[in-house]
Amino acid sequence: MIEIDKIRNVGVVGHGGVGKTSLVEALLYVAGALTRLGKVDDGTTTTDWDPDEIRRQISINTAVAYADWKGHRINFVDTPGYGDFIPDARAGLRVVEAALVVVDAVAGVQVQTEKVWKFASEYELARAVVVNRLDRERADFDRTLESLNRRLKGRLVPLQIPVGEESAFRGVVDLVHMKAVLSNDGKPVVGDIPAEVVDRAKEYREKLVEAAAETDDELLNKYLEEGALGEEETWTALRRGIAEGKIVPVLCASAAKNIGAHPVLDLIIHEFPSPAERGEVTGIDAKTKAAVTRPVDAKSPAAALVFKTLTDPHIGKLTLFRVTTGTVKSDTTLLNPARGAKERMGHVAWLMGKTQKSVDALGPGEIGVAMKLKETLTGDTLCDEAQPVELPRITFPEPAISFAIQPKTRGDEDKISNALARIAEEDPTIHYHFDPETKQLLVAGLGNLHVEMTIERMKRKYNVDVSLLPPRIPYKETVKGRAEGQGKYKKQTGGRGQYGDTWLRLEPLQRGGGFEFVDDIFGGAVPRQYIPSVEKGVRDAMKRGVVAGYPVVDIKCTLYDGTYHDVDSSDMAFQIAASMGFQKVFMEAHPILLEPVMNVEVTCPSETTGDVIGDLNSRRGRIVGMEPAGETAVVRATVPMAEMLTYEPSLRSMTGGRGGYSMEFSHYEEVPSFIADRVIKEAKAEKEKAEKH
Repeated sequence: MIEIDKIRNVGVVGHGGVGKTSLVEALLYVAGALTRLGKVDDGTTTTDWDPDEIRRQISINTAVAYADWKGHRINFVDTPGYGDFIPDARAGLRVVEAALVVVDAVAGVQVQTEKVWKFASEYELARAVVVNRLDRERADFDRTLESLNRRLKGRLVPLQIPVGEESAFRGVVDLVHMKAVLSNDGKPVVGDIPAEVVDRAKEYREKLVEAAAETDDELLNKYLEEGALGEEETWTALRRGIAEGKIVPVLCASAAKNIGAHPVLDLIIHEFPSPAERGEVTGIDAKTKAAVTRPVDAKSPAAALVFKTLTDPHIGKLTLFRVTTGTVKSDTTLLNPARGAKERMGHVAWLMGKTQKSVDALGPGEIGVAMKLKETLTGDTLCDEAQPVELPRITFPEPAISFAIQPKTRGDEDKISNALARIAEEDPTIHYHFDPETKQLLVAGLGNLHVEMTIERMKRKYNVDVSLLPPRIPYKETVKGRAEGQGKYKKQTGGRGQYGDTWLRLEPLQRGGGFEFVDDIFGGAVPRQYIPSVEKGVRDAMKRGVVAGYPVVDIKCTLYDGTYHDVDSSDMAFQIAASMGFQKVFMEAHPILLEPVMNVEVTCPSETTGDVIGDLNSRRGRIVGMEPAGETAVVRATVPMAEMLTYEPSLRSMTGGRGGYSMEFSHYEEVPSFIADRVIKEAKAEKEKAEKH
């Protein structure tokens, strides 16, 4: 077990492709946790070990690695930065005290940078910004700093400025101690500030002292009177400002050239809080359901939060957790109050990417892994049986896009369900269900890439090969008018024949009215025992649909006359007669198609609201309301489901990836005739194709 005061848990977050994984690799290497520096391009980094990550060269899962630096244990939680996987970053930030926000020196603040910044604000985390990739062509520290100040909330204060630009970037100026720290074969060499950056260093030093002075009224008065502060005063004020979140330090780095790692490690151990400094842990008593607080120490009852689940076909399930209070020991049993299950911890371990190092116990603030827990999933709490507590769950967004999947080989249906269940255990943002109306298995995720990766994972891990199709729209059929007519079935085959004769009247019910069958027979024109058969025949025809093969709804059917034959009439004859009659009368009662309409809520940057509203209108949407929410706006609308299948990529391009949306079913509405004609034509073509096969 490691002393809680010596632990630093740090989430490494930022937009995709800014070099987070490479920075973690450089920090691990400099701290001596690695003997060689891995590269993303070679697939040799510690925290991108999943085959999908290596192939695509992006982080898909949150990964954990640790290093010891100057008597402290630093746990790095390396998170994905691509939009479809960003919920993993939110879960990762839930179990740390501080965030390193990595920004690209060419691109500046990007979409997901803003999202992870909001997550860090929500969890009240201390944070620092690392301007990475300063060795790249067109890298510009000043422009990046301007982008940070414009788009992120907080007082961002550079503690360093770069020495050299683009490929000539070779180190930094430490503005606190006014020294240059230049890289010599990856090792820092402290010396005087090079002449070409002296003036710039003085200018930035002035801004730094001013920011330090503003953290304290007395210091501010002294600064205004004397025009300067001593180094010690400046550093003390900065530390306090960083700890209280009043100041966000900005540092410079090139992970690829291994420049700037030492100051980042020093900042983590000196300025970022330990788990003890975050104060007591609050949760819900699993027995009484009352709120409880627990001190963060090794002697408290154990409680740990699960923030990531990984499944491996060979090893089984890996459960990553953060101990919040108490001690989690190997070979003990903990309770999962959410599932009402007891879990045997077996051996617990520290994680270095995919490598585990077994330990006897993990104390408060430590991050570890347990193998083969049976029922525990992401967001669950594991706790002491005698004093059970449930920690606040990690919340995940609802899926935004659905696809239908079908097996490439017959008989794979069971394997598909099993594979999807395992993947959904790993990834709470993947949902799947069978739609009985469209007879399709639907998989929903946060974006196209997310669903595609799920399909690839099914093939690689579970040997299940499936095709992705757009989901079918669950249209319905109904009538607008009233009609009546005869359905007669007569068949003579030598010996006993078949005879059934029905007269039916159809009329519409209000939307959502379902189906009503009325028996209006007088004088036994149709004998009592055949009435249920007539209703069954009508229901069968409704299920199959008449116009385009979609189920019929919101209709009233009255059986008002008919004839029968003493010998030839039967249940089957009346079923067939009713089905034939229903189809004939339906076509005379002004049939229409109905389509599902969704309640849609779009969150977008304020400046893109006009484009978003225009696009929703072009999708036959009706705007219900709009309300500004700071720099973003929320647009509410009702839009036909058929128009929303391609919405995710459109919204992404309209808002530069900064928009998001959610939708849920609202009601059914009539399909405009020009669209209905196309849908009916397509449905008939599909039916003909199926019949040929």
